[in-house]
Amino acid sequence: MVLMGFDEVKIMLKRKILNKLESWRHKGENKCLIVEGARQVGKTYIVREFGKQYKSFIEINFIENPSLKNIFTGDLDPDTIMTGIGLYMPGAEFINGDTLLFLDEIQECDQAITSLKFLAQDHRFSVICSGSALGMVYKPNSSYPVGSVDYAYMQPLDFEEFLWALGISDDIITNIRKYLEERSFEKIPAAINDRMSDLLRQYMVLGGMPEVIQCFVDKHDYMSCDTIQRRLYQDYLNDIARYAAPDVKIKAEKCYKSIPMQLSKANHKYQYSKVEHGGNTAKFGSSVDWLINAHMAIVVNNVSIPEYPLEGFTIDNNFRLYPNDIGFLICTYGYEIKAAILADKTIEKKPDDLVLGTAKGGIYEALAAEMLTKSGHRNLHFYKSETGTIEMEFLIEGQDGIIPIEIKAGRNKSRSLSELLKNNKIKYGYKFSSQNAGIAGKKITLPLWLLAFL
Repeated sequence: MVLMGFDEVKIMLKRKILNKLESWRHKGENKCLIVEGARQVGKTYIVREFGKQYKSFIEINFIENPSLKNIFTGDLDPDTIMTGIGLYMPGAEFINGDTLLFLDEIQECDQAITSLKFLAQDHRFSVICSGSALGMVYKPNSSYPVGSVDYAYMQPLDFEEFLWALGISDDIITNIRKYLEERSFEKIPAAINDRMSDLLRQYMVLGGMPEVIQCFVDKHDYMSCDTIQRRLYQDYLNDIARYAAPDVKIKAEKCYKSIPMQLSKANHKYQYSKVEHGGNTAKFGSSVDWLINAHMAIVVNNVSIPEYPLEGFTIDNNFRLYPNDIGFLICTYGYEIKAAILADKTIEKKPDDLVLGTAKGGIYEALAAEMLTKSGHRNLHFYKSETGTIEMEFLIEGQDGIIPIEIKAGRNKSRSLSELLKNNKIKYGYKFSSQNAGIAGKKITLPLWLLAFL
């Protein structure tokens, strides 16, 4: 019996990764493709949808059908594997040049991972593999198919995909993007800015997990979505218990659970002493690394100076940690926080609603970290001067050099950004807040929702 989960939703949520899968197919290199990402982000569903483009689609799930591991216990040449699939899966058909073999939950079968090296050398069919725990399992494989695989990274829905889910067309989004891409930075009509800000607040409380978004599309009920979020959050904790090594699992769970508290402090630096009294890098460092490799958390490292290359100036064990989904963060704070965010119209002012309190700054930082990561900025940094007089939430590297990004949530003036922009090596910087677009010298001010398109 096959248990049907969210992958069988009636309406497909439009996902950008489908374009990456199509590009991989048309490159014609025939490398096997590994689709990485945290659990429940829609990997299985999107591969099944992509499989409809082939005349033959063959799926093996090593968790649902562990007996199919036997196919990979003998010789691993393509002919032997094809024969094994035909024997264990009567009706499976290999059509030369138009077959997609999908190996799901491949982390459960080491020999299947090894076989990718040989399957990539065969040009009769294509291979995609995936698994909810590929980044979680620390089982070294001596025959990992280096050079025989490509990678596609899948995340929860980003803000643009959320807009698609709500029925906002590509034409509308193209017009919205122009406020950033044409670099005129003219005032955005209030009706557009207000509506986009409202949609961003909805996205913040819902997050980007596909099952949550589908629930909202179907029911428009925040409480139902909240119930799903909490179940998925518990599933993440269960995955830690299932996949982490015995010496890591309890500590990794503590580290993950501490993220909301770390971000509600005035200082958002991740502190092991807040995970456990007396906690230190030696005890918890490998557990944080596990969370990052499992795609459950986003790390932003501190740098000693804001210069290129940022990675060369990283300060050891000085970092901030954010969850991979903004909805997870906010649901851990409680439903009252969600109501406060939906009603909170001005990012950079201190909240009138005391429920938000000091957590507000960390929430908007986490949103920005997620937006930047989903826009392709996978190597994020922040800067805090030794004296503490200058603090910049994010630094990214681009063709224009180092670009500082300030997220305003709790104070009006951007002294740190103004100070950094005195550096002749920095051409310009962004301030994202609830304010409308504008430019003053090297400082570009934009509404926060435009950060999704940076």
